[in-house]
Amino acid sequence: MVILTLLHPQHRTPLRQWCFPNEPLIRIGRAPGNHVILNDLLVSRHHLDLRQVDVSTADARSAGTVSWHLVNHSSNGTFVNGAVMSQGLLGANALLQLAQGGPLLKLQILAATGSVSKSPLAIAKAPQLPALPQPPLLVKQPLRLFCNHAGNPPDNLFCMHCGLPVKVEKTIRQYQVLRVLGKGGMGTTYLVWHPAASQVSGQPQNALRVLKEMNADMAKIPKAQELFEREASTLQTLSHPGIPKFYDFFVEAGKKYLVMALLHGQDLEKRIRHQGPVSAQQAIAWMIQTCDILSYLHTHRTPIIHRDIKPGNLLVQTLTNSIVVLDFGAVKAVGIPSGTRIGAEGYAAPEQAQGRPVTQSDLYAIGPSLIFLITGQNPVRLYTKGNQSYRFSLDNYPEITPPLRKVIDRVTQSRASDRYQTAKELMQALSNCL
Repeated sequence: MVILTLLHPQHRTPLRQWCFPNEPLIRIGRAPGNHVILNDLLVSRHHLDLRQVDVSTADARSAGTVSWHLVNHSSNGTFVNGAVMSQGLLGANALLQLAQGGPLLKLQILAATGSVSKSPLAIAKAPQLPALPQPPLLVKQPLRLFCNHAGNPPDNLFCMHCGLPVKVEKTIRQYQVLRVLGKGGMGTTYLVWHPAASQVSGQPQNALRVLKEMNADMAKIPKAQELFEREASTLQTLSHPGIPKFYDFFVEAGKKYLVMALLHGQDLEKRIRHQGPVSAQQAIAWMIQTCDILSYLHTHRTPIIHRDIKPGNLLVQTLTNSIVVLDFGAVKAVGIPSGTRIGAEGYAAPEQAQGRPVTQSDLYAIGPSLIFLITGQNPVRLYTKGNQSYRFSLDNYPEITPPLRKVIDRVTQSRASDRYQTAKELMQALSNCL
């Protein structure tokens, strides 16, 4: 008999158990059809197999010993007692971790007394574990929803008397929807409140989150599902003040949801459209911050190419004037073949348009972003054929100084090898222009 117990990642307390009295093969993964289904984005669809194997000696067989062999199928890896394992025999109380930072499973191998017979009698005598208590579901037993105090201004989100939400439109899992922030082709974005987080912090505003819901029509498109899940799985592994904080990802009633931190600000495309161009000094300062975020991504333990750097994906926060990079659905890991063409016209490097992005492709986008921020013009309009190749024509814009023009010219070279090679190198070149 094999018993698998899902453990709490910090407390190592049991959350759920699966019991297999006589299964010779146990499949574990995220996809339906596995014997153990773990809905975690770090878990691959078919992550690993556990196979019962013949013991090597007659003495072991007579003692009722059963051996189990692990075969890993995931590129994220499987760790056994802290060490990575692609395949091998498991001990009777092995601790399995599906991917670094992924779910923990405790393996228990129990043998029937005197024999490993798979007869009904032997199965009936297998030890039965008591049922584990299930954690309460907030959706079924919600905390206080909203107040009924009179006298609150119509635009107030929270009651000025008790601090609870004035109105809750609906509840999705444990998140209470306060209003719709936006609707697009991919999905709907909500402003939500997390009651449990509010009780911990004591400040209702600290429990505000952004909930992205994938549209039902888009959920039917495999590529759209891939991009949505990729954003969630990427954000889950990142920690940088210039990257939205990940809180949760789940599937509810067939719809996928991503929960992130609430950011107060405006993306640079809207900022320029509404308020006009900014000074070269301000544009350079914002792009230096963007390069710092790109440096973090490019030197991550699994280097990441964003693939969609543009003013519309760069948010400037209201209070700090600092940049946050948005939209991680298009990211890819360095070294993994892509072939998919992703990127905005005017901002995408030539090799990216061909489906062969490199880290220098992200740096390329800094050049046209600077042009847009300083001139207010779509970079496509300034992209003309020069002596040897297409270049950005900036002669009519004296606000772009010769040193900055030189930086833009280098970072937007047609060949990636002719550009700045690292984000830190580009940061230094931009700093010299201030």
